[in-house]
Amino acid sequence: MSQQTVSINVPVLARVEGEGALDLTIHNGEIETLHLRIFEPPRFFEKFVEGRDYSEVPDLVARICGICPVAYQMSAVHAFEEIFELKLTPWIRDLRRLLYCGEWLESHNLHIHLLAAPDFLGYNSAPEMAKDYPEIVRRGMYLQEIGNSIVKVLGGRSVHPVGVKVGGFHRAPSLQQVAELLGKLEAALPIAEKLVTWTTTLKLPIHPQNFTSVALHHPDEYPMNEGRLISSAGLDIPIQEYDDYFQEFHVPHSTALHSHLQGKPYLLGPLARLNLNFAQLPETVKARVNANGGGVTFPSNNMYDSMVARAVEVHYALHEAIRILKNYHLPDHPSVPVKVKAGIGFGCSEAPRGMLWHRWEVNATGQVTASRIVPPTSQNQSRIEEDLRIALQQLGLDNPPETLRVRAETVIRNYDPCISCATHFLKLNVTQV
Repeated sequence: MSQQTVSINVPVLARVEGEGALDLTIHNGEIETLHLRIFEPPRFFEKFVEGRDYSEVPDLVARICGICPVAYQMSAVHAFEEIFELKLTPWIRDLRRLLYCGEWLESHNLHIHLLAAPDFLGYNSAPEMAKDYPEIVRRGMYLQEIGNSIVKVLGGRSVHPVGVKVGGFHRAPSLQQVAELLGKLEAALPIAEKLVTWTTTLKLPIHPQNFTSVALHHPDEYPMNEGRLISSAGLDIPIQEYDDYFQEFHVPHSTALHSHLQGKPYLLGPLARLNLNFAQLPETVKARVNANGGGVTFPSNNMYDSMVARAVEVHYALHEAIRILKNYHLPDHPSVPVKVKAGIGFGCSEAPRGMLWHRWEVNATGQVTASRIVPPTSQNQSRIEEDLRIALQQLGLDNPPETLRVRAETVIRNYDPCISCATHFLKLNVTQV
């Protein structure tokens, strides 16, 4: 074992959203320190929504994330609708699933084709990869645009949509808009099917781990907007009992809170959803996975199967969106009336990166008096650090620092962490003693 001290500074880690750093110290052949540091300044969303009217919240929380604004809107409106005891129409429920399909298509295709694929095909960036695999980049942009189209039709625009309100939508899409959208989706379905096949044939690393998967679960459908919180360790609770089992806590090296489930890290996101809800997929989607013979089965304990899980959810999102649009009709009203009252409500939905939990409190006039938002990436931080420790040990800690850096970046990127929606930055400091 070399006794030299090695420091590595990576000024820019492309293909990760946000500002962060990884500190790694190896002493006598063992990892002594491993910290995934997030140092972006807190944005205090939970504080500055206090005093705002409930009706303003959907548009405000959409600004938290440019990649998954729908998830923040959905979790928030569900909480208010619980407080106001609203009974939504089947039309509203279906259209919200459609909107969620759009967001999954946007986010998953961005990650699969532009962020993760270079790691598994041996390239440093998507532009570099595009020289040899232009069809992969084109496919990703095409499928992502399908998601953009869905969000734009329902939300008024594809980024930070403004069509959602407590009680439903501000307006209903026209029959012409729906017909045009349906044509796009049906044309894209065979491409999504081929995407699943492509990911199952990639030479993904195989590194089994023991981890706990957590996701929403609905008895009759693949989870997006509704369900109970379940885990692979036997948890099965209503979302209102989240605080009884999950703990948020500060760590010195991160401005974002970490989370544990009964004292241990846990996994959120597409792999966790599939691990817990594969049976809820339509038979045509399950058959596509089972028919490929790529050696990927769910539940899976290989974190790199997250790539396949995202592709399966792309296929499902198109399948579900087509189902909804084929049954579309113009409603009498795109929303239900709201009668404001004081109370506390909870919302929980499945963002592309995993379960997003909200708690909202309003007074008798509908003003927000308190809120709490628990994003999926902050919940995944402890699991990422755990995965890094295991993955680097499996690789071999006596490898050159550059080899350790590349593996660490791949591990982090595999979670598609949404640290923020602005700067891309990771500094990796490796010290070998």
